[in-house]
Amino acid sequence: MKAPGFWAEDGILARLLTPLALVYAAAGAARYRLASPRDVGIPVICVGNLVAGGAGKTPVALSLGSRLSSAGRSIAFLTRGHGGSLVGPVQVQPGTHGPQEVGDEALLLAEAGPSWVARDRVAGALAAREAGAELIIMDDGFQNPSLAKTLSLVVIDGGFGFGNRRVHPAGPLREPVESGLGRADAAVLIGADSNDLAATLPRTLPLLRADIVADRGARLKAGDRVFGFAGIGRPEKFRETLGSLDLEVTGFEAFADHHAFTTAELDALLAAAARDNATPITTAKDHVRLPKPIQDKVERVNITLAWRDEAALAALLDRVLNHGDVNHGPG
Repeated sequence: MKAPGFWAEDGILARLLTPLALVYAAAGAARYRLASPRDVGIPVICVGNLVAGGAGKTPVALSLGSRLSSAGRSIAFLTRGHGGSLVGPVQVQPGTHGPQEVGDEALLLAEAGPSWVARDRVAGALAAREAGAELIIMDDGFQNPSLAKTLSLVVIDGGFGFGNRRVHPAGPLREPVESGLGRADAAVLIGADSNDLAATLPRTLPLLRADIVADRGARLKAGDRVFGFAGIGRPEKFRETLGSLDLEVTGFEAFADHHAFTTAELDALLAAAARDNATPITTAKDHVRLPKPIQDKVERVNITLAWRDEAALAALLDRVLNHGDVNHGPG
């Protein structure tokens, strides 16, 4: 779904939907109270967020996976497989599985390391451990209390923040900010803090800062004409990214998050790019959802994270992984 525009501001429609939001929040709180999180015997790092849509969870998960793998840890990624049909647990095989089976995020994670899809997070973690994983990095699942987490990180988009700070459907929040941050071990604030969020976070909550680093690839250079499209939580962010890469954006089409592109849509996008004498370009997350013949015709922007305080991140991971510290809640 596309995020409604009113989620960004506290207007009349948001206030009218507040009774439904209260019911949604109460149901989530009850689920936590009744939960008995399962410890699977190996560390579990949960990378989650508090809002619907993209905040940067997958780039954070990939960055942590790279760091921990380089340190000699045998890691496995775990995700629900949003948009895919497989219930799991199943290890993702990029050459065999497509986005229809496992979703786009699982395919991206599988490019970096062993990736498991499981609607039942406990079963997925146990399957990954049985296959040799010494540590689980869970992409999303912060609001799922079934699996005990060793470290819970809440990722925040510095440009969007918490929107109007109301719970779904009145706003973008999956749960109230206070309860979510109360279960977190640290917050990861990505990009410029245009909403002055750092000043509003609990003083006791460690704050890590990071920036997205985009790569336009070897086949494009500054000034090249591109026609962009994206089906992510906030497509406008990708359009801004294209501008930051000094590319001339001749046109742009936005789709809902995890959008399944039809043949007609892709034909129209390629035709629009051709009319503009431009190169079609999309996000890495969208690119893995394209049919292989189309992938060869569309450029892909890859992103990585640059941590502003590498020492702070290293200290947090070291404390958790080497000394057994655990978080303070079931989330």
